[in-house]
Amino acid sequence: MSDATPLELPEGDLFGPDNLPYGVFTTEDDPDLRRIGVRYGPYVLDAGSAADAFGSPHTALLQKPGLNPLMAAGRPVWQAVRAELRSWLTAPEHAGTVTQYLIRLEDVTLHLPFEVADYVDFYASEHHATNVGRIFRPGGEPLTPNWKHLPIGYHGRSGTVVVSGTPVVRPQGQRKAPDEASPSFGPSRRLDIEAEVGFVVGTPSRLGETVPQADFREHVFGVCLVNDWSARDIQAWEYVPLGPFLGKSFATSVSAWVTPLDALDAARTEPPRRTHPLLDYLEDSAGGEPGGLDLRISVSLNGHTIAEPPFSAMYWTAAQQLAHMTVNGASLRTGDLFASGTVSGPEVHQRGCLLELTWSGRDPVELPDGKRTFLEDGDEVVITAWAPGPDGSRIGLGEVSGRVHPAAGRGV
Repeated sequence: MSDATPLELPEGDLFGPDNLPYGVFTTEDDPDLRRIGVRYGPYVLDAGSAADAFGSPHTALLQKPGLNPLMAAGRPVWQAVRAELRSWLTAPEHAGTVTQYLIRLEDVTLHLPFEVADYVDFYASEHHATNVGRIFRPGGEPLTPNWKHLPIGYHGRSGTVVVSGTPVVRPQGQRKAPDEASPSFGPSRRLDIEAEVGFVVGTPSRLGETVPQADFREHVFGVCLVNDWSARDIQAWEYVPLGPFLGKSFATSVSAWVTPLDALDAARTEPPRRTHPLLDYLEDSAGGEPGGLDLRISVSLNGHTIAEPPFSAMYWTAAQQLAHMTVNGASLRTGDLFASGTVSGPEVHQRGCLLELTWSGRDPVELPDGKRTFLEDGDEVVITAWAPGPDGSRIGLGEVSGRVHPAAGRGV
């Protein structure tokens, strides 16, 4: 490895010193040793070994096998560690030392970067909620009466949150089409994706306390892409009256990289105009830091781009979601993950799920290898995104991918 070239990234690299997302990796020669890594261009920095070499006071945190201890340490520590990492990777005097701890990305195996505590999924896109309402309630009001007054969400299953690249086995369950007299059991016929953005909690809160929007940065460690896989036929039959259950709980894929919240400062943007008055704890029109994020998402199916949803169009912000999630006194835990819900924009090519893109199967998506209404076995979905960075640069979010495998044995 050259003493200089690993640190000299090509112009426009999405994973430069203004980004520095965190992950967890192993190497072939030591597959049981999980280490915290920091993405830098086509390399992974062994953060714990570098910290030890530089005599960092945060060495113990960076030598843990996962991100939870670092996330629990709080924002002052996050900022101090980030400053150290930037210095090690950019200061000329550190080049000879830090290059010893850079490993080619293709030479590592990436793992789930944090232990997921609780998982909450929201329904924060007005465009998505409106389209779904029109599909399922034609002729009626597309939005439910509460939608403009609170961020709707549900608690998911944290144990089936998996890292990008994990195969997704087609789920089985009860499904009943409108023209069928009774339900049947079998593999989902309407397997779908949901392109989402996730927020990872670092600093916990105590039971009975609330977390106002102003404290968002004190609690949220970082951001990652999410694909909340959905079995639409199982979901449609089971979700009345209690909501998503087996149609969602079989797999939720997250990126192997968590982008620090501070890396997205240049992407802050105003959310869409509010059309209804909000209660005080959700009010966000009084100035201060804009709550929206300008993330440009791309969804590909078998290597073909099928959608480009804009996160800036999301009606409810992550700070509002966190405030609503805790307004009843529910506590936060380190490793809590809450996701935005499907990201969709006003245009057809900006819809973040196949349910919308195909209008529930009416309008198939054209691919080079044929048409799709919903996912087939063998299909691979890859979600990527970037955001504006300092001085016209771009910040990349780690991709989230998954390939559909056939259903397992029936089991009943």
